Amino acid sequence: MTRFVVAEVGEIPSGSSKRLMLKGRPVAVFNAKGEFFALLDRCPHEGASLCRGGRVGLTRSSSPGTYDYTRAGEFIRCPWHGWEFDLRTGQSYCDPAKLQVRSFKVSVVEGAVLAEGPYVAETFPVSVENNYVLVDL
Repeated sequence: MTRFVVAEVGEIPSGSSKRLMLKGRPVAVFNAKGEFFALLDRCPHEGASLCRGGRVGLTRSSSPGTYDYTRAGEFIRCPWHGWEFDLRTGQSYCDPAKLQVRSFKVSVVEGAVLAEGPYVAETFPVSVENNYVLVDL
């Protein structure tokens, strides 16, 4: 698994998204009330960019004429044909058994943690002789 630094938290305000290419794949990162989610930015129906779609919530009914609107802004609607996908899972509610968009794990870490990283630079011996700095390869 390869991790990518895609943005600072402030670059993707709540209710917005950012589209980018990672390893040749279009990926959309979404901010839903401070939580970040990432989906493959391609609707499985005909390939539209989900990042360009509208954000909606979930409407459920327990009985005729009674509706509950929940999870506002946690679903993305395909801009071409209106298919909706859960930002958390990529699951479709129009055909949940067969249709979903690939989702990716997202984490938010402080810059200091990234700076520490597992990075190791190659080093070489250095010496000073008669006012000259020498590097031995």
